[in-house]
Amino acid sequence: MSKCWLSTRRTAVKMLHRRIRLQDVSDERWVLEGLLNFKPNRHTLGGTAYLLVASPGDQFEGNWLVDCPLWSDETQAVIDRHGGVENIFLTHRGAIGEVHHFQRRYGCRVVMHEQEAYLIKARLPATQVHTFREDTLLGGGLSAIWTPGHSPGSSCLLWDGHGGVLFSGRHLLSDAEGRPTAVRTAKTFHWTRQQASVERLCSYTYRYICPGAALGLLKGKRYITTG
Repeated sequence: MSKCWLSTRRTAVKMLHRRIRLQDVSDERWVLEGLLNFKPNRHTLGGTAYLLVASPGDQFEGNWLVDCPLWSDETQAVIDRHGGVENIFLTHRGAIGEVHHFQRRYGCRVVMHEQEAYLIKARLPATQVHTFREDTLLGGGLSAIWTPGHSPGSSCLLWDGHGGVLFSGRHLLSDAEGRPTAVRTAKTFHWTRQQASVERLCSYTYRYICPGAALGLLKGKRYITTG
C-alpha cells in the first residue's frame, strides 16, 4: 500500500465539539457513532451515501462524504450542522451524482480512482479531483482499496474506527440474509476481477460493511456485520 498523499486541513466551518445524537435531530440517520447515512439518491440509481463526522480525538481532520447523496436543502442542513465536508470519496463511477454542487459549496476535495476520475474531469473540468492508482493510505485511519470488477475503478474506503468499517460501494451488497455478497448485473464490468477483488478484501480487518445500495435487504439494520 502506498504512502499517505492527502494533506490535511481544517474545514473553514468550525467543527462541533460534541456529537449530535439520532434522538436530537429527527432527519439524521445514524449508523454508528460518528457515522450517518442519507436517503437513497435517485441520481445514483438509489445509491446510499455516508457522512463520516470528525470530532476532537479522531485521527482525521474534517468530515468525509462517501459517495454523493441527493443535493437538497435537507442534505445541506445535515452537513452544515456537522461543520461542512472536507473530502468526498467516490467508490465508483455510478456514485458521482451531483458532486459538483458539493465541491462548489464546500470547497472539498474529490477522491476517486484514476481509471474513472476522467469522467468528472471531462464533464466538470472545474471540479478538483485527487486520484490514486494502488491501494493508498489516506491518513487519519482511512485507506483507499482498489477493488475493480463492478466497474474499472471500483474502490472501497476502509476506516479503522469501531474495529474497522468498510464502505463497499456496489462492490459488496447484502443478500436476503444480511450477508455480504458480490452481485453480477448487466452493467458489471468484469465479473472474474470482481470475484478476485472480493478475495483480496479477506486480508483486511473490519467488523462492519456499509454498502452503497440495497439497504432494504438489511431489514432495518444499517450495516452488515462480518462476525
